[in-house]
Amino acid sequence: MGDSQDWAAVPGVAERARSVLAAAWSCTVTADGGREEFVGAHTVTDDGRVLLRVPEDSALLAAAICAPRGEPCAVLEFADVAPVPVRQRIRARLWIAGWFAVEDGLLAFRATRVVLRQPSGAELVDRDEFTAAASDPLALAEAGLLTHLADAHPDAVERLTRLVDPDSLHAVTRVQPLAVDRHGLTLRIERARAHGDVRLPFHTPADTVAQLTERMHVLLTQASAAGCPRALQRQRADGDR
Repeated sequence: MGDSQDWAAVPGVAERARSVLAAAWSCTVTADGGREEFVGAHTVTDDGRVLLRVPEDSALLAAAICAPRGEPCAVLEFADVAPVPVRQRIRARLWIAGWFAVEDGLLAFRATRVVLRQPSGAELVDRDEFTAAASDPLALAEAGLLTHLADAHPDAVERLTRLVDPDSLHAVTRVQPLAVDRHGLTLRIERARAHGDVRLPFHTPADTVAQLTERMHVLLTQASAAGCPRALQRQRADGDR
């Protein structure tokens, strides 16, 4: 179930795909040699190539060495998991199809097709745009930022709901920070049998953690000037009984 809050500036699909790739800690590789999962084994070059460190007994390595052309095809899958516990934590999945070859002891993967699937649906990412795009500057810091916000400042999360359309808070049971990027903060609005996401855009993009702190202070100041939503007032009253 979606919510009616307007979404202002959001990352482009190529930037979002590169952010998923930059922040992912694990990946699953499917190739002729089988299907293997690797944790903490890949790095990403500036042009979006994936370099994978694999064990010497890996079926993928054997496939690369034995392939007639030396470049077997494969599909890499990356999952974007919300750092804060919420219902349906997978925020996006990224699939990269292409070829890989052995380079300096690593498997170097060159993409021929890139697909990003988000709750809004799957999109084919233009390869040139994917190569040229940079990940969101907050991508690597996002997990720590969101968990700190949820664990240390739940009062701030509640205050931010004052910026949400009251219709989106109908029958709310819990609100958690779901995502943050240079353009804004996303809240997950959970209900007993459904959930929705609401975007709170920043007044201007944040390219550093220091700038993000300032943008969050602006949102909180705006929220303080607004009244507490009736839905949360009722929830708070029920919890005090």
